[in-house]
Amino acid sequence: MMSLKLTAGDFQIITRVAIFRGLKQETVEHIVAPGTAVVLEAHDGLFRQGDPATAFFIVIDGLVKLYRITPAGDETVIRVLQKGESFAEAVAFTGSRYPATAEAVTNARVGRIPADHIVRCIRESPDIALAMIASTSLHLHHLVQQVEQLKVQSGVQRVAEFLASLSSAEQGTCVIALPYDKILIAARLGLTPESLSRAFAKLRGVGVVINASQVTVKDIVTLRRIATDDRNAVRGTLRPMR
Repeated sequence: MMSLKLTAGDFQIITRVAIFRGLKQETVEHIVAPGTAVVLEAHDGLFRQGDPATAFFIVIDGLVKLYRITPAGDETVIRVLQKGESFAEAVAFTGSRYPATAEAVTNARVGRIPADHIVRCIRESPDIALAMIASTSLHLHHLVQQVEQLKVQSGVQRVAEFLASLSSAEQGTCVIALPYDKILIAARLGLTPESLSRAFAKLRGVGVVINASQVTVKDIVTLRRIATDDRNAVRGTLRPMR
């Protein structure tokens, strides 16, 4: 892991993230001015659960996962972040500790904005705090959706929703590239690798074909209906496993 100066391209990505929406361009430039680009290789750690929060981050390129270690020593994936997504905003200006560990899934480039600078900026311009509260609310909404998904949706529904979210197609056949390996997908969806395999096997009945990291979906509308309700919306379509 090494830190470099932000490039013009880095600034372009960083200044467009949701947390800065509604702020004047000069305000955003002032916030990110002391930022650096952290270059990570796959599996490099950015920070660990319990470390003092000294900065917040924006993914410039690559994938970064946030996860917690349970008392039993298991890894629970909270989120997988991609280009243009920010994280650790709230803890950066409350002076607390990181509640999770951040680790690169792939080679990644991450913008780092120092927490003490953010606090100074907030004191100068309260509008920045409002923008950060809005961003934190979005993260909370995402976590609520995840909890709902884990409590209400079946494994097949979770996989169907995940695959459907990767496609912009409105109807018909489409080809989807899996963004990361199946072990991480399983962890992201709260499934064991074996449960993920069973869900993929069931989805073959509606024309979802997995070939390495490529997925061919016969009918994206059917897949979205399964994500909504795999028992009623397409009754009888999913074949029981033999």
